[in-house]
This record gives sequence, structure tokens and C-alpha cells, in this order.
Amino acid sequence: MKKLLLLVSHAAVFAAGFALGIYLLPVLTAPAAPSPTEVTAAAGQARYSGQFRRDLKDSDLLHWGEGTVSVGPRSIALAGRLAPGPDYKLYLSPEFVETEADFARLKPRMVRIGDVRTFENFVVPVPESVDVSQYDTVIVWCESFSQFISSARYR
Repeated sequence: MKKLLLLVSHAAVFAAGFALGIYLLPVLTAPAAPSPTEVTAAAGQARYSGQFRRDLKDSDLLHWGEGTVSVGPRSIALAGRLAPGPDYKLYLSPEFVETEADFARLKPRMVRIGDVRTFENFVVPVPESVDVSQYDTVIVWCESFSQFISSARYR
């Protein structure tokens, strides 16, 4: 019985440490966030803006975003915060998305803009081939775990 208790307790500590590592590693390895000046400069070039909110259907304690997202022809900027996590991607969608099911349904019609590497503020360049006026929603998605993080309607 003592060996079983030791095995279970060690497995629980290992699992907790592994989960904590998955959560903290992106935070520890994230590059410096853009300064408020850089975000303001990018927002000044934006044509549209929207709000990331914590109260979306598939947002929860570990998957959320909050703040103002500014969408321009050459960059998308967030003045706000995202829950830390690995492998975040920024997408534009032709329809509002707030669930993983919506994301999966609309993904073929979306365009991936780039990587989100910081969790407080970001500025992501928009590829020249993308016309942001053809979409109306910006989405942060965790590619590794297929998790919805946040979205904002900007048009």
C-alpha cells in the first residue's frame, strides 16, 4: 500500500510540474513585448479596431484576451493582454468566432496572419497579399492544443 501511495503521489507531482512547465515556458521564453509607443504608432495606422473580451463562449480561466486590437493594412496591434500559452497564431475571419467549433468550421475561409509571441501587447505584421477589409474578425488561436483564446470583431 505504501508503494502505491508513493507511486500515485509522485505521478501527481510529475503531472502538476509538467502542466506548470507547459504554462510557464512560453512566459519565460517570450521576447520583450512592444512598448506602448510602438503599439500606439501601429494603432495610429489602423483603419479598424475591436475589443478582446474575457467573456466569450470558449474563453475561460486559462484561455482569454482583453484589450483593444487595432487592424491596419500593414499591422495588427493589441494594447492589452493575453493568457500565456504556447504557439499562438493570429487569424482573420470573414465571420465572428467565439468557439472552437466556429473556428474549425470557418478555418478554410480564414487567413493566418502570423505568430503572436508576447502576452502583453503585440504588433504582428500583415502580409502584403492580405486585404484586411475582406474580413471582419481577428482571432488568437493556440495551434498546438487547438484552443480558442480570444477574438474581436473589427468591422
